[in-house]
Amino acid sequence: MEVKLLSGALGAEIKGINLKDTSDNNFNKINDLLLEHKVLFFRDQKITEEQHLALAEKFGPLETHAYVKGLDKFPEIVRIIKAEDEKNQWGENWHSDVSYNVKPTKAVIIKSIKIPPVGGDTCFSNMELAWETLDEKIKEKIKDKKAIHSSLGAEFFIDNYKKMEGNGKKNYGEYSNEHPIVRTHPETGKKILFVNWTYTKRIIGLDEKESDEILKKIFEHQARLELTCRFTWTENTVCIWDNRSVIHFAIADFYPGRGLGHERIMDRIAVEGDQPH
Repeated sequence: MEVKLLSGALGAEIKGINLKDTSDNNFNKINDLLLEHKVLFFRDQKITEEQHLALAEKFGPLETHAYVKGLDKFPEIVRIIKAEDEKNQWGENWHSDVSYNVKPTKAVIIKSIKIPPVGGDTCFSNMELAWETLDEKIKEKIKDKKAIHSSLGAEFFIDNYKKMEGNGKKNYGEYSNEHPIVRTHPETGKKILFVNWTYTKRIIGLDEKESDEILKKIFEHQARLELTCRFTWTENTVCIWDNRSVIHFAIADFYPGRGLGHERIMDRIAVEGDQPH
């Protein structure tokens, strides 16, 4: 096995592990690497949908997305498609997946199906390191507080993406849940800064102005480059990230208007998490 670090903050590209092997021994190796590096990449993994699901199921029960329809034969697999003539890309702002759920996602296992020849990288930021390096005055303000995470409603997830389909819950509209701003990782005990630019709307117990000011400072801190890694995809790459410990940003820098209009296709499976505490 070979482990190549992607940055000093987080991320590793792994060679020498076959993801078709879902034995306990192989899974334990992968999970140990995940807890250490937060996000893992495995290139040239030609796994089928069934093998993708079998790998994900080792991490726990699988989710279906709150708003987006999965594949007909495999409803747990969401096919994320940016069409050639679209400027928007799903996930193109800093976020932690479905942090608005009562039980936000534990981990995501995503496989690249079609990758543009240029552009379309993904960035990840280490939220354990973000908490450790946060300004002490802000830490003191937020350490025992909760924040509201909002889903933004179904239209946010599907209206800009003509090759993606809602799952019929469009009329459910927006919903929200409260989570601790600083959560504890259930496997490692580490403290995590659990807010994000896309879904976190307000700190409970502070007036709106102070909440907005503190969240703005936190979001700017989370995006500091020294907390991040950046990955350039190739087809048949499998990425596994610990959604409890990182936020991520899918970069939509292959614009149709610049002659860079390309389709990008990814298959995503999410593993059900626990209620943050």
